[in-house]
Amino acid sequence: MNKTIAILSAIALAFTANLGQAQSYKINTAASTLEWEGGKITGSTHTGLIQLSDGYLQLANDAFALGQFTIDMTSMTNTDLGGEYGNKLMGHLKSDDFFSVATYPDATLEILSSTRFVDGRATVQANATIKGHTERISFDVVKNGDAFDAEIVLDRSKFDVRYGSDSFFDNLGDNVILDNFTMRVHLVTK
Repeated sequence: MNKTIAILSAIALAFTANLGQAQSYKINTAASTLEWEGGKITGSTHTGLIQLSDGYLQLANDAFALGQFTIDMTSMTNTDLGGEYGNKLMGHLKSDDFFSVATYPDATLEILSSTRFVDGRATVQANATIKGHTERISFDVVKNGDAFDAEIVLDRSKFDVRYGSDSFFDNLGDNVILDNFTMRVHLVTK
């Protein structure tokens, strides 16, 4: 019995000690940026921005212990087209053909863990949730002062984003829209 109490006390002490070393950071959503880029098999691409609603990071022992970010899908904009064509593209991306923004106005990224930062770099394990579908992803992060940068490549077919995908449809020819799209993330902490 005393041995069990001693073991439980040691675990509680270790857990408390790790929490004492953890540092939490709120994300400055106004200063942070998320840039997206997607394209067709022909090589043409489109780019744009999406805003963060909120987020935080927690680091312990020079590694990410936790993190959570909410991405406002309704804020998605296009930066390479203007006027009618830009509005048409955004209407299509927000429709049920792509991200179903009326039904799923938020996407999330939950950091589960990371390697320790070495020379300002770490590899992150996270869950991404888009359109109610959650997938485990991995990506590298670069720490620069109070900012963190990452380039995250996501496979939209894993999140049931089917339009123009040769993962779901045959004979699309030059109309294939690539499954992979890229998010360039710049997070600034408060």
